[in-house]
Amino acid sequence: MIALTLAEIAAAVDGELVRGAADTIVDGSVETDSRLVAPGSVFFALLGEETDGHRFVPTAAAAGAGLVVTERALDLPEDTTTAQIVVADGYAALAALAHEVVVRVRAGGALRVVGITGSNGKTSTKNMLRTILSRVGETVAPEGSFNNHVGAPVSMLRITHDTRFLVVEMGASGIGHIAALVRIAEPDVGVVLKVGLAHAGEFGGIEATERAKSEMVTDLPATATALLNVDDDRVARMRERTAARVVGFGTSAGADYRISDVATDREGTRFTLTAPPVGDDDRGAASVGSGSSAPETVDVRLAILGEHHAMNAAAALTVAHGWGVPLAEGAEALASMTRAERWRMELLQGPDGVTVINDAYNASPDSTAAALRTLAQVARPGERTVAVLGEMAELGEFSVEEHDRIGRLVVRLGIGQLVVVGRGAMAVHQAATLEGSWDGESVFIDDVDDAVRALQELVRPGDVVLVKSSKSAGLRFLGDRLGGVPA
Repeated sequence: MIALTLAEIAAAVDGELVRGAADTIVDGSVETDSRLVAPGSVFFALLGEETDGHRFVPTAAAAGAGLVVTERALDLPEDTTTAQIVVADGYAALAALAHEVVVRVRAGGALRVVGITGSNGKTSTKNMLRTILSRVGETVAPEGSFNNHVGAPVSMLRITHDTRFLVVEMGASGIGHIAALVRIAEPDVGVVLKVGLAHAGEFGGIEATERAKSEMVTDLPATATALLNVDDDRVARMRERTAARVVGFGTSAGADYRISDVATDREGTRFTLTAPPVGDDDRGAASVGSGSSAPETVDVRLAILGEHHAMNAAAALTVAHGWGVPLAEGAEALASMTRAERWRMELLQGPDGVTVINDAYNASPDSTAAALRTLAQVARPGERTVAVLGEMAELGEFSVEEHDRIGRLVVRLGIGQLVVVGRGAMAVHQAATLEGSWDGESVFIDDVDDAVRALQELVRPGDVVLVKSSKSAGLRFLGDRLGGVPA
């Protein structure tokens, strides 16, 4: 975090400094996990569903925290130098401090902020954009999927006065969540990738999901850019909800940044991206369609499996291109990526020539369908395809229907062997079993450990195996074991 005095922090979070000198400077990392606290860190004691962060304040103080932010005054050891600020709401205070830091760094004139949301692809796109922008200047982006009301502000607080680019992944499980993050970060560019059924059970349906995702662009000012996937009708019509300049990307003829010639195989994903002319606007930032230069076209080569990653890569390239990075430089950066993220379409070479695609960190109907299509595409003649599928979580009332749909897709794609793991995914097995005209076989296994033992018997040398489920199903570790990754 940038250097601030205790008085400045207290003012930013609307809190009371109850311990420490007002002019003391704090510039350590901001943490919500006491195990990560280092000397000088700021520790926010947050009230969670399962634990109370106030219990760990002594641990944070013992680790050398420069400041603890709490919702009630606590007695700290007399010999500790840890300061304390008391606030009414720890989560609101964390958001307020993140906003203050972003505003202060932005005032220096160099910082540009991009927010990314969508039912699928947020983390992959964030990682791709970080890879590109890091070659241009200091870039801050969250590790993993830190995209909620805690992870996103903590990530924002990592910036310094030297940071040129802040990439914020914005997730949500309800209306208003993305809007709150947008108010904190005030993005220069807001990206919407897709509206799908991920977390539909929490949102209450696809219409509510669309409304929630549109919050990314609704409050953007006219000086900002709304970057929309025009292949998705629900995303494309968000242009009617924003005052920002709209730039579209996709395979559609109306896309400003046009994707074509998409192909995928065992080596990765390939496509061509064509961009419109780009010039400088009155703010010194790149703008689309000014006509000051010729259109650019680049062939993109990703060492990442799946045609759906062409859309994620195009979004990342579009943001960077709008900020002055030539497409060729962006494509070169993306070619250096060996995977989008751990457990996301991660290609592993197991024993006996078995190929494993471990994509079991997250799952929605759209991402599972895309992964299955990739499995069918990358298998070479004579290789058997095996899909190991677990539950797609948080679908609510749509769960049975969507798992059923996936089972029928397995049959249509001609997958050779289906292994369904866990009661939550039972409908996949039932649908595949009931479908006719299928040469494959489906097996249902209730327990992950039992599935490991069964797969040791089922998987043959040379098989191509997809492991796909939500994180809660625990199949990602099964995928590691099949792929020969040490525990």
